[in-house]
Amino acid sequence: MGNTFCLFCGCVAQSNVAIVERWGRFYKLAEPGFHFFNPFNGEFLAGLLSTRLSSLDVRIETKTKDNVFVQLVCSIQYRVVKENADDAFYELQNPEEQIQAYVFDVVRALVPRMNLDEVFEQKSDVAKSVLEELEKVMGAYGYSIEHILMVDIVPDASVRLAMNEINAAQRMQLASVYKGEAEKVLLVKKAEAEAEAKYLGGVGVARQRQAITDGLRENILNFSHKVEGTSAKEVMDLIMITQYFDTIKDLGSSSKNTTVFIPHGPGHVRDISEQIRNGLMEASCAQANIE
Repeated sequence: MGNTFCLFCGCVAQSNVAIVERWGRFYKLAEPGFHFFNPFNGEFLAGLLSTRLSSLDVRIETKTKDNVFVQLVCSIQYRVVKENADDAFYELQNPEEQIQAYVFDVVRALVPRMNLDEVFEQKSDVAKSVLEELEKVMGAYGYSIEHILMVDIVPDASVRLAMNEINAAQRMQLASVYKGEAEKVLLVKKAEAEAEAKYLGGVGVARQRQAITDGLRENILNFSHKVEGTSAKEVMDLIMITQYFDTIKDLGSSSKNTTVFIPHGPGHVRDISEQIRNGLMEASCAQANIE
């Protein structure tokens, strides 16, 4: 049920307060409920005020310390103090314009002393300053300022574009650093893998050559023991000739070979065997000197 009135009585709805005058002068406040008026005594209802919480959005355009124009949207939540409703009714003609004027004054005095980044970082301080000023001023007129929120800060469109480009450039720089670190790790791991592969390959070749040497030694010893009258040199020459012909056979049977010119004849085989023998003897002498 809303507010209903007639000449002699009236009903004030919840969350409202009525202003009652007598002979044109403030007489009393009528709280929610049913009330009688005596028109013969000059009593009548002058007006109604809502005690509900109201919200007012104020858009302020100002300039920051670094010469950037910015718009701030400030949301003021206020209500009429029930006990001082007569002051709110009689003192102010338009309370919303009064609130807007003080918000403009405080914000335009405070924001020009800040850079744009500081405005974003300290918007709660701006709201607090506006709240303190409005509480001090509007309290004398019967209004209570409940909350003030800086709901939006809107720089100029070109400034927003520049800020986005700076942010994008910083993120690209950071991505390049991470990409470089990843490539560095990849190259290091690849080099370590290649070094390990070469090391293992060298170990394999060394073991292969050791196995060949051990096999040749065993063959020479077995042949010398089984065939009497043969020396180690003769057995070595026989093995080298056999290996030589096996190599010639493998070269000839390969389907992907290229043309290879090698000297062929008994004399050349003897030269090869002498070179290998000399090499083995030099290696044995070097090992003995080290020991």
